[in-house]
Amino acid sequence: MLLKTAIIGGGAAGYFAAIRYKSLHPGHKTVIFEKTGKVLGKVKISGGGRCNVTHACFVIKDLIGYYPRGARELIGPFHRFQPADTMKWFEDRGVALKTEPDGRVFPVSDKSQTIIDCLTGEAERLGIELHTSQDLESIGLGESGGFQLQFAGKPGHVFADRLIVTTGSSEKVWKILETMGHRILPPVPSLFTFNIRDERLLDFQGLTWPDVEVRDLDFGHRATGPLLITHWGLSGPAVLKLSAIGALDFHKAGYRFEIAVNFMFPDKEDVVAAVFQKLKQNHPNKLVSQSPPGPFTARLWQSWSSLWGFGNKTWQEVSMKEIGFMARQITEAKFKVDGKSTFKEEFVTCGGVDLKEVDLKTMESKKIPGLYFAGEVLNIDALTGGFNFQAAWTTGWLAGSHG
Repeated sequence: MLLKTAIIGGGAAGYFAAIRYKSLHPGHKTVIFEKTGKVLGKVKISGGGRCNVTHACFVIKDLIGYYPRGARELIGPFHRFQPADTMKWFEDRGVALKTEPDGRVFPVSDKSQTIIDCLTGEAERLGIELHTSQDLESIGLGESGGFQLQFAGKPGHVFADRLIVTTGSSEKVWKILETMGHRILPPVPSLFTFNIRDERLLDFQGLTWPDVEVRDLDFGHRATGPLLITHWGLSGPAVLKLSAIGALDFHKAGYRFEIAVNFMFPDKEDVVAAVFQKLKQNHPNKLVSQSPPGPFTARLWQSWSSLWGFGNKTWQEVSMKEIGFMARQITEAKFKVDGKSTFKEEFVTCGGVDLKEVDLKTMESKKIPGLYFAGEVLNIDALTGGFNFQAAWTTGWLAGSHG
């Protein structure tokens, strides 16, 4: 098979790259090769099946702050194709979008299938071929340029003038690229929840806080946002952000480190202590366990105050030193993390093709002419909220725009 352009990987970046390229070069034979039997798997499950298409963050200097790896390198690409462009691209193709209060963008249908249908429909309309169950075995370089592709269990070779690799976190493909001379930064999980065994969290699964600060005490990373108690420990946007920011350090530490949580964020210890002092002055006969502060539920506060030994004490029986202790316990609550859990099925890794070896204007390899990259195959990862998809759309659009 002789192709003008071959795209390896039928995910978000692959489809976007293929559609962009074919729309610019309608006469060029373009084929997507997908390892599995289905395409756009991550699109299907993202956002709880609703597909968090992107994030309504249109100021580039703010947008790059959501990328622990790739922030500086993405400045140029985002100036060429950013979230506003993504939203227009889908809306121009009949997909109605909505922006939720936290900035996440979803299809109005609340169904990821809407995005899948848009991408696959556009590919079919343009005449892009799709070959599924194609497991890439090797990439050879032609003597006069171009690429020779071999797929596992398939007879013969596929020859392509131009190759776009969008295989995501594929150890096998990274090894192939490494043998071709590209530097691959070791893949490390980037979005995960914290496994914590602590009596303070027992029987409170599903309880949430609207805003906390979580920081690790070993490396100095910190993040803010909502928090969720789970069966295995702590999760929610604040924890997921911290897991991405500190991904490399946490990996080196074997996912064993200590965190401190401020459950009263943005208030600090002195502010909370002042609230308790007022309770002591104005309600001396009231039980401490019956005075939950801020976002604490009555049941949780009763449990925690009892664990601290104040369950049956009134405020007049509590000393100023004990008030300081309680304030510290909820603004600087320390937990030992002992392992991680994947965040639902939406796993993300940092690591991949070194960005120093890629022309960020075109996404072309600086080492091998005609070889392009897009999506998670690159050393780019982001916080939750649609940012990883935006990186896929942007790099896919650029990879499809050149060559």
